[in-house]
Amino acid sequence: MTESEDLRNRFEAAMMANYGTPPLALARGQGCRVWDADGNRYLDLIAGIAVSALGHAHPAIVAAVTAQVGKLAHTSNLFVHEPGVALAERLLALLAADGRVFFCNSGAEANEAAIKLVRRKQGSSRPVIVAAEHGFHGRTMGSLAITGKESIREPFGPFGLDVRFVPYGEAAALARAVDRDVAAVFLEPTQGEGGVIPAKAGYLRAARQACDAAGALLVLDEIQSGIGRTGAWFAYQQEQILPDVLTLAKGLGGGLPIGACVGFGDCGSALRKGDHGSTFGANPVACAAALAVLEVIESENVLGNVKAVGDTLAGGIAAIGHPLLRGVRGSGLWLAAVLTADKAPAVSAAAQAHGFLVNAVQPDAVRLAPPLILSQEEAQEFLDAFPAILSAADAGAAA
Repeated sequence: MTESEDLRNRFEAAMMANYGTPPLALARGQGCRVWDADGNRYLDLIAGIAVSALGHAHPAIVAAVTAQVGKLAHTSNLFVHEPGVALAERLLALLAADGRVFFCNSGAEANEAAIKLVRRKQGSSRPVIVAAEHGFHGRTMGSLAITGKESIREPFGPFGLDVRFVPYGEAAALARAVDRDVAAVFLEPTQGEGGVIPAKAGYLRAARQACDAAGALLVLDEIQSGIGRTGAWFAYQQEQILPDVLTLAKGLGGGLPIGACVGFGDCGSALRKGDHGSTFGANPVACAAALAVLEVIESENVLGNVKAVGDTLAGGIAAIGHPLLRGVRGSGLWLAAVLTADKAPAVSAAAQAHGFLVNAVQPDAVRLAPPLILSQEEAQEFLDAFPAILSAADAGAAA
């Protein structure tokens, strides 16, 4: 029995079955590479689901975390500390807007905070939330209520929220749904778990206009798209609008758990003392890691790398002529290779066999969300191997 097999067996015996048993046991990482428990090496094109923005064991994160944990690892929300305040200030500077920040530990928690903020700001006279079909906002009960994927919602209803779902990307349908009963609209600039599906240009501006006309709040979920994933600090900035509330997580901590809910303008002061909280939110170590992530992205022009390498990946995939490949969609280093058949799991398995980690995000879509520091050479390495990966998947053999 290999070390990986032993670890997977122990996983099955000790862990709940909600994830199934993952196919790979990872032991360490460096840059954009990871190694499994048996010493096999892989190019990581998942980055922990768009989390490991600077790859693995980045020296800036290692140094920041080491220094902070040696001084103060935890305070709870009863005390103020420098990393938390500095991170809030840094985010607001990047957002270039008046606002306030609430820190938590994950994207789902950030969206839960946003739901409560909306309820407090809008009151009980506006009971409805509008969200998009096939959108994903988390698996906690509030965030699941606004997640437009029936297969994961249905077993856990009913929910305590009145939600109207509309087709994603259809501005006219959204405008019709947003009336005086609507407290807020929750949207992703690009639907991540839905298969990396970008909205048409102008959709977020139309959502902003619909909310303004009805007095509703616009909440943008940038859990995956934020912190440089699309080549801009925040995806909504490319539409030149400002939401009322923004939620962040994933890439913000570069691998450490942290989420943020940002309220702009009056929404920044909507929550009152005692309305919400988190014991571990704004943890000094996670905040120190996030500050290091933001510093490296800015000082090393990582956004430029995201655009350049993303263009290489997207162009290279589009140029591949293969019967299993329909095309590519997405932006920056957040792409989906779209298939002609529901063989994404087979493509993921074949990629693993060839030394690459990708994600079967939908039956016909393979997600690429690598570290933002992925090099041109590493991107080309995958592109050179991808035709053989597709052929192995199409033949039904991950070899």
